[in-house]
Amino acid sequence: MQLLTEDGTVEERATIFVVDDDPGVSRAMNSVGQLLDLPVASFLSANEFLASYDSSQPGCLVLDIKMPGMTGLELQQRLIDDGMPLPIIMISGNADVRIAVEAMSRGAVTLLEKPCRLDELTTHIRRAIDIDSESRRSLHHRAQTESKLASLTAKEREVLDLVASGKTNKEIAKTLKLSTRAVEDRRSRLMKKLGARSVVELIQLNAI
Repeated sequence: MQLLTEDGTVEERATIFVVDDDPGVSRAMNSVGQLLDLPVASFLSANEFLASYDSSQPGCLVLDIKMPGMTGLELQQRLIDDGMPLPIIMISGNADVRIAVEAMSRGAVTLLEKPCRLDELTTHIRRAIDIDSESRRSLHHRAQTESKLASLTAKEREVLDLVASGKTNKEIAKTLKLSTRAVEDRRSRLMKKLGARSVVELIQLNAI
């Protein structure tokens, strides 16, 4: 399902993905989905999830640590290796300290013990979806910036690098053996292409 954002762009609606062979967990997740007005997609195994999931789908993953076949930790590492940074809420009925530390060190949002309280699940799922949303916005912004930078000519990029290093138009003109007017023209063109309104914005864009 798609949503229209405040800036007029369209984005996919977040989904609560669940990988657990415990029917009780699926029922709890459906209740959370109703509370948050979000769709829930349940899978009985890690392989079933991997066969269906597309990394362009936003949301979060509620994942049982100990399952037959591929374990929760193994699925977590698989998603990391495949470049699918979906926020994960680990759940387990008997996770030991070592497993908990390992899951958290790999970036899990939290680890909850079964049976999970509904309010606890709802709070952490909200947080995980917020993390995913912010991450996707950052990646989108970075991709847009890289595209704008790629549109610069070699000469414009040369001026940008010198501006970012702190040089004035006169200093840049001397370095490139150009007139100050020529430097001003290039600088004006590159600022327009990048949508930058100040030197500070130019430096921030150039740092990406």
